[in-house]
Amino acid sequence: MDTIYHQTNKQIHDVQSQMGRLETTDRESVHLFENELQARIDQIFNQLERLEILASKEPPNRRQNAKLRVDQLKYDVQHLQTALRNFQHRRYDRETQEKDREELLSRSFTTNDADTSIPIDETLQFNTNLYNAHRGVDDLLGSGSSILNGLRDQRSTLKGTHKKMLDVANMLGLSNTVMRLIEKRATQDKFIMIAGMLATCLVMFLVVKYLS
Repeated sequence: MDTIYHQTNKQIHDVQSQMGRLETTDRESVHLFENELQARIDQIFNQLERLEILASKEPPNRRQNAKLRVDQLKYDVQHLQTALRNFQHRRYDRETQEKDREELLSRSFTTNDADTSIPIDETLQFNTNLYNAHRGVDDLLGSGSSILNGLRDQRSTLKGTHKKMLDVANMLGLSNTVMRLIEKRATQDKFIMIAGMLATCLVMFLVVKYLS
């Protein structure tokens, strides 16, 4: 299991380092690069399934720690998947806006008399401002969604970690005082997570309301 774990962890770090190249890749190659990253992420998910099976077969005294390590890898690769999807969404919006702008510039206009005119510059400026506003909202919503997903994943991980810590603590025979401290810390983490989610939702609502 250790060999597959280290291989998977290395693959995750490699994908993380490659994600930064997305913004600088030319338009002709970005689709291929996205597909390559997605294929590597899918491969990591497949290896995590194998790791989960292997972790469940570990000796009882190592099983809890093995499952915790696998959960951390799952958390990391889920964030990579979310980041890749957000980039693809932003790229699609940019390409759609550029295509609409090119069609507008290449369109032929006719006039019925000398007094008729088309404010093309104002139209372009309006479309640009509208696109920037929509893009800002999309980016904010994408970031907010990523944060909320991360918080939900973290909550699930914390709940699982809490349960596993209790199981380990029972095996090790920790005192009741230490057990109560662990439960108190888990409750505090839960309140902090809820407060963060509420604050994120409030900021998203205020920004959308302001841009609207």
